[in-house]
Amino acid sequence: MMKILYRSTNRGVPETSFREAIFKGQPEDYGLYMPSSIPVLSRDEIDLFRQKSYPQIALNIIRRFIGDEIALSELERMVAEAYNFDIPIQRVNGLYILWLTKGPTASFKDFAARMLARMMEYFAKEENRKITVLVATSGDTGGAVANAFYNLENVNVVVLFPYREVTERQRRQMTTLEKNISAIAVQGKFDDCQAIVKRAFNDRELKHLSLTSANSINFGRLLPQIVYYFYAYSRIDAENVFFSVPSGNFGNLMGGVFAKNMGLPVKRFVAAVNDNNEFPVFLKTGEYKPVIPSRECSSNAMNVGHPSNLARIIDIYGGWLTDERDKKTGEAVKKGVLNISPDMEQLRRDFVSFSITEDEVDEVIKRFYERYSILIEPHGAVGIKAAEKSGEEGPIVAFETADPAKFPEKIKKLLSIDPPLPASLQGLDSKKENFEIIENDYERFKEYLLLK
Repeated sequence: MMKILYRSTNRGVPETSFREAIFKGQPEDYGLYMPSSIPVLSRDEIDLFRQKSYPQIALNIIRRFIGDEIALSELERMVAEAYNFDIPIQRVNGLYILWLTKGPTASFKDFAARMLARMMEYFAKEENRKITVLVATSGDTGGAVANAFYNLENVNVVVLFPYREVTERQRRQMTTLEKNISAIAVQGKFDDCQAIVKRAFNDRELKHLSLTSANSINFGRLLPQIVYYFYAYSRIDAENVFFSVPSGNFGNLMGGVFAKNMGLPVKRFVAAVNDNNEFPVFLKTGEYKPVIPSRECSSNAMNVGHPSNLARIIDIYGGWLTDERDKKTGEAVKKGVLNISPDMEQLRRDFVSFSITEDEVDEVIKRFYERYSILIEPHGAVGIKAAEKSGEEGPIVAFETADPAKFPEKIKKLLSIDPPLPASLQGLDSKKENFEIIENDYERFKEYLLLK
């Protein structure tokens, strides 16, 4: 199989292997890794997925980006272990809801984190290499990564989360594991956590720690998210599907962009955002203006004012988005500089985007429970409302990305019920927590890493 190399969106460093791309997480030039070419599937190959299981589809997609860097038998083992849970699709009138919530942490982040953990462990063992995984989370990523990497040899995980902007259950999924998992609450926003992580990767004084990322800046986190687009299409008997995707850091949406470029017949993407509306404004005006600081909404995993993966989307459409950085410290002094505009006409053909208000989220949650007896949480509500606003004719798949039990206060307030706890969340509320609180200060975080 042809070896695919990985390049930086900033094009300031040489191409590298898949292994090095996922170990580095981010290139030294502060870009994001992209495959130098995107494999394309024929329609016949895609249609054959209708007879395949989720792990079989995952194997077919993922191996095309890895070549022979992981033996096929090992990849087969990994996908079988990673995807041992259900992926239901529920039809509600003309809408299909893809439930990405049945994994061990009740979040769609399980799909990426479980596969990334296995690939990293494989490479680390092969090289007898100890690595430290840094992850910034706005909600669900931290819990999924902590669970996926828990108790693995050769890997330590440090999770950073905004102290006041995660729910108690989301926090407990990160702070009750210990062993090789450390959790840090940052007195700031998600974008602050993400900026700290990005800066650490390129700090020469931390090179000996072998730092890497489990955020969607890491292509290995992004790669498994391509798969469920193919899976959803294979389970819907229709052509030219629309996808409505709750979008924060845009990793979920980027998985769909890769799928479309691989040949999946996607008619259009509906990029569903909350009050952090930088993308719909960009689509409308062609000017990129990050929302700084990000706005706090109940769909907290989407409280991102400057999405990392937007640089990848713009790259695919012929543009170049980067951050202007201090040459000495590497700190971003101006975020979201559009050096080259993408093909806006093509972007507007392939995407529509809607900013959904908190009142609209509440209305969807109430309506779906009262009318269909279906419990929806805030992120899923954003996706569903954006799908409805799009007015698209044809099958539209909306992603539900987290279990409603992660948002008990919101559900109780709107519906006067306690959402049932999935098995994965039972017992969590009584476990002992262990985490540190630090100010929003890179030097303080660096000191923590060096003393750890």
